[in-house]
Order: sequence, then structure tokens, then C-alpha cells
Amino acid sequence: MIIEAKGIEKSFGSLKVLKGLDFSADSAELVAIMGASGAGKSTLLQILGTLSKPDSGSLSIDGTDVLSLGRNALSDFRCRKIGFVFQFHHLLPEFTSLENVMIPALIAGCSKAQAREKSVQLLDTLGLSERLKHKPSELSGGEQQRVAIARALVNSPAVILADEPSGNLDSVTKADLHNLFLQLRKDLGQTIIIVTHDPELSAICDRTLNMKDGRFV
Repeated sequence: MIIEAKGIEKSFGSLKVLKGLDFSADSAELVAIMGASGAGKSTLLQILGTLSKPDSGSLSIDGTDVLSLGRNALSDFRCRKIGFVFQFHHLLPEFTSLENVMIPALIAGCSKAQAREKSVQLLDTLGLSERLKHKPSELSGGEQQRVAIARALVNSPAVILADEPSGNLDSVTKADLHNLFLQLRKDLGQTIIIVTHDPELSAICDRTLNMKDGRFV
């Protein structure tokens, strides 16, 4: 089991957003989480990504009890074990594609040569070998999202968490991205958890979990 969360509860003031959720995902599993806005999907994803702590419950990722880690250890764990892909890419505009992908590897302690080698290989795998020196403003939306996925993969994480990854793409580019997720699972054995409103994306996943009012239904 790559991720195992039990009894996750989270409130913001008097508003209880997550109400005792259990969630698990196996190695090389592609899981979609769907639900209306306000159901708690993004809050759950932030907790699974160790960006937010639950009020109660337990969370194990790749065999580590992450809720017991101190701030520095948790930051290091997140950098090495969790990759993030967002709807709006969040690429650094002043850096090239290659540099954007290298940054997490350098933070994780790779030498510049190692980070460059891994980043070039990933960008080539994702069909971006001709875009290494291009900055985000010089890339299409689909190309930017592929750079973001390469950045998420560069430290060989245990899991990738994706929040509406195809929500800002046209239908053709969206289909390409969906196929890419399947390819990553097949080629790299990558576990991918996707929050989405897109039924076409959820349809290709191994499982789809629906959230309503802070619970799975």
C-alpha cells in the first residue's frame, strides 16, 4: 500500500470539511476523486500531499507515518516522495523548461550534472526534447503541463497528486494528457491520485471515488 489514510478529519473554524475519511491506494494505481465544489476534494489532496495536517486520523505514505515527522523531515519527505501537478502549471516564468524540472532535484540534493541528466531524460520521454531551452511563455498549454509533470517525476516520487490537471486544456490536448497518465502508470509503475471534474479522465482510472459533504459516497 503506497498511501493509507484512516479517520481523516479536518475543520476550518466551525466548518467540518472532512468527516472521518478512509483512503488507500496501491502501487501503480490510478485513482480519481470526484465531487462537487466544496465536497472536500482539494482539502483531502492537501493532506495526502502533507501540505496540511488533519485534526485527527492517521496517514502513512510509502511506509512512513508522515504525521509524526517534524517540519524539516516532512519537507524533505515531501520533496523526495510526492510529486504535484496543478491545473495552472505553476512553472517559474524566468526559467527554461529544463531548469524548471531540475529545481526539485537540486533541492533534493542531486548534483547539477545528475539533475540535468534526469531532467533531460524525462523531458525527452515526454516529447519535449526540442523545448529544453524554452521558457513557459514560449510553450503551449499542453507543453507547459508536460513540463510540470516532468518536474513532478524528477525525484522518482512514490505518488503523484494531480489537482484538475486537464481543467485548463482543450479537448485534443486533454486526451493526450489522459493517455500520458496511463503511460506513466504502465512504464514507471507510478501511483497517481487525481482530483477532477472530468468524467473522461475518471473513466480511464482504475477506481473513481465520489465525495459529498466531506465523505466518500
